[in-house]
Amino acid sequence: MSALSDSGFEEDLHTSAAAASSVELTSDQQECDYEESCFIIQRHNELQFLAQDCLARQPQITAEARSKLVSWLIAVHRQLKLSFESCCLAVNIMDRFLITTSVAADCFQLLGVTSLLIATKQVEVYSPRITQLLSLCCNSFSREQLCNLECLILLRLNFRLAAPTLAFFLDYFTSRTTGYQTDGAMDKMVTTQDRNVWKEPEKKWKWLACKVCELSLADYTFNKYMPSVIVLCAMKVAKDLLKMHSVQPTDNNAGSSQTLESFCFQEYPTFEAQFLFQQCTEDLKLLVSLNQDAVQDFISL
Repeated sequence: MSALSDSGFEEDLHTSAAAASSVELTSDQQECDYEESCFIIQRHNELQFLAQDCLARQPQITAEARSKLVSWLIAVHRQLKLSFESCCLAVNIMDRFLITTSVAADCFQLLGVTSLLIATKQVEVYSPRITQLLSLCCNSFSREQLCNLECLILLRLNFRLAAPTLAFFLDYFTSRTTGYQTDGAMDKMVTTQDRNVWKEPEKKWKWLACKVCELSLADYTFNKYMPSVIVLCAMKVAKDLLKMHSVQPTDNNAGSSQTLESFCFQEYPTFEAQFLFQQCTEDLKLLVSLNQDAVQDFISL
């Protein structure tokens, strides 16, 4: 199932495709056209789905509490073998709901797990069972509470669930710069026993960038940045980290690929945008320095 499908998004996409239906394209060209259309729509929607200052009206929820909950959701999504897209979308749903509604501290975990359920229904082929999710909360909440909150979240968000995520832009930019697509493979690689899959520098670069993006999910500092900005900065930070450890990823190995630098200037050409890009990069470097153990595990593989 497409991670981008919801009411409205597919209509825009089909409308764009219909306008070009008179032109006969090859299968490769059609796939490229579809991916580009998805990218254009999601870039256009970034500001609409940005959950900036989501804790401003939350008297009982702190940035530290949010960090702990998101870190827990990351662990849960790995345990349930869910895609990174589901995890990113769950955090976005949770943050946007926090903008609309005050949440009590003792219901915060329920909000997190309910957001994850909604995200998996949007992204995964099979979503986890409600009883399975409630058991992860030590059965502190009832099925009725979860279902009622699910309905409330959907109403508050007006059923707008096709949010642009870190996972989407990570997949898009890495496929354009290295020729590889993630397709949720990071979660499989994290737990794999075959470390030979990490030997290629380009793949190592991609998975390290994904780890940096994952770290940024739990840090409230990065709520002010658009996902595409975080992803491009994460790729730059990951590339610099690998260079420091004598691993040289190339970002122009495919004839049709673009370099990372060209993407940065293409998407953010103004001085203000470049300043924002630089600020986000510095924040990510600080975040990585505070999580050296987790990042070092990826580099040393």
